[in-house]
Amino acid sequence: MYLRKGKTPEYRKAVSEAVHESMREVFQIPEDDFFHVVHDLAPGDMLHPPTFFGLERSADTVIIRMTFNRRPPAQKAALFDAVADRLVADLGMRREDVLMTVLETAAENWWVHGRTIDPDTGFDVRMSREAMAAGQVD
Repeated sequence: MYLRKGKTPEYRKAVSEAVHESMREVFQIPEDDFFHVVHDLAPGDMLHPPTFFGLERSADTVIIRMTFNRRPPAQKAALFDAVADRLVADLGMRREDVLMTVLETAAENWWVHGRTIDPDTGFDVRMSREAMAAGQVD
């Protein structure tokens, strides 16, 4: 995630937790499926006009980039809503200041030592069948 420099460690952790809890809720990922990188950007390193896409944005804009296996559009939309809802509720962020992107990769492009993938689903074997069914793409 990309934040303006100067945010407290507590704020950074709260943004990270909002993303993780939303992924747990929507994708039903295991609790320890968690690895976030935070980039602190100086004011001159995040450039945008005060209004774009017809909405006013502030200096508190956060860009959240998520990488995961392919998911259906409705599930990604549910994730975007869950993250934004949590950031608004937990941190008082403006919904207009939450920008999210997804980089989807094929399951075979992931590797973490010790992780076991179910060859039939392409997901971690610890994920429930319901989570895997929800994540299937037609």
